[in-house]
Amino acid sequence: MTRPLSLRTAPTAVRLPGDVAERMRLVLPAIGEKVVATIIAEVPSYQDALSGAMGETIRTAVGIALDAFIAVASNEAEDVPMLTAQARQGAFDLGRGEARSGRTTEALLAAYRIGARISWRELSSTAVEAGLSPEGLAEFAGLVFSYIDELSDVSAAGHADELATTGRARQRMLELLARRLLHGDAVEAVDEAVQSAGWTPPATLTAALMPSAEVGGALAGVPSGTLVLTELAEADDLTLLLVPDVHGSARTALLRTLSSHRATVGPPRPWRDVRVSFDRALRARAVGLGPDTEEHLVTLVLGADAEALADLRATVLAPLSSVRPAVAEKLTETLRCWLLHHGRRDEVAAALFVHPQTVRYRMGQLRDLFGDSLEDPATVLALTVALG
Repeated sequence: MTRPLSLRTAPTAVRLPGDVAERMRLVLPAIGEKVVATIIAEVPSYQDALSGAMGETIRTAVGIALDAFIAVASNEAEDVPMLTAQARQGAFDLGRGEARSGRTTEALLAAYRIGARISWRELSSTAVEAGLSPEGLAEFAGLVFSYIDELSDVSAAGHADELATTGRARQRMLELLARRLLHGDAVEAVDEAVQSAGWTPPATLTAALMPSAEVGGALAGVPSGTLVLTELAEADDLTLLLVPDVHGSARTALLRTLSSHRATVGPPRPWRDVRVSFDRALRARAVGLGPDTEEHLVTLVLGADAEALADLRATVLAPLSSVRPAVAEKLTETLRCWLLHHGRRDEVAAALFVHPQTVRYRMGQLRDLFGDSLEDPATVLALTVALG
């Protein structure tokens, strides 16, 4: 069902001279290509979208919108609609198509903002070269951004219209798929969910957890095909994104995008095994680590079983129980540095801010307490793990 939209009219004060409008028409194809190229570069969910039939639809919509804008800007008639019927229908259909493709409103509006930025930069440069007055340029700027606002509104309405019908049903199926992946359901059940949702499995998925209030701003920066799951049993105030195929530079870009949204990002895993990525992100977030779990692997390993780690420390440091607590603390610190610096006395002293002779004295105490066990590889390994 098509949602009714108000019809805005273009400001009558803005009328481009014929020669200026003609020069602008000459640069429209190049502007359209720049808009499309910048959208591909800056909005991840469009990186694979601008090829094939959908890519042609988007390029056509950009061309129609630019042509229609120049027609409106140069029309001398009163009460000219801001959008022609063709441009309005094209923008509405584009919004519906984006919803069917699984892209969010945020990604769509991000693309429009890029269109506004590129169009204004190129068209204003052409206008100045053609001799448009400063007053005319200021009025023209208002028309550019009013026109983009109108296009955005119409496309957003088309997107909402699609979601209200088939799109919403598909979103529910995508959520079901995400839950089945996290629950470790049988392969047959997962494959059935994949088929029902019309989702193309990637090579890997990466789990990203963030506060639910941050999700809207983050979605424009993630690839299409990302699964979104709210109402998590493990953390009801968080939302989970399962992001497809982000490796190498793509992962770096994802971390840069999500860092401002207080996200914790797990490792990439084969898409059926994404629960591993989710569990790691959840553990890292629980102890305040982030945004990249892979920078905290040692901490995560050592903290995987806190009770076991405490028991290990108590066992391997038992020889220190015979000395005063203050002495035991200094000896423990010295032993840790000795292990980490492989017994290099000067480096240990520098790390502890003490004289090398102090290190020599303390190590003598430790050897008296621990005996030959400090030469035993198994004991050295246990001490290294315990002291972290």
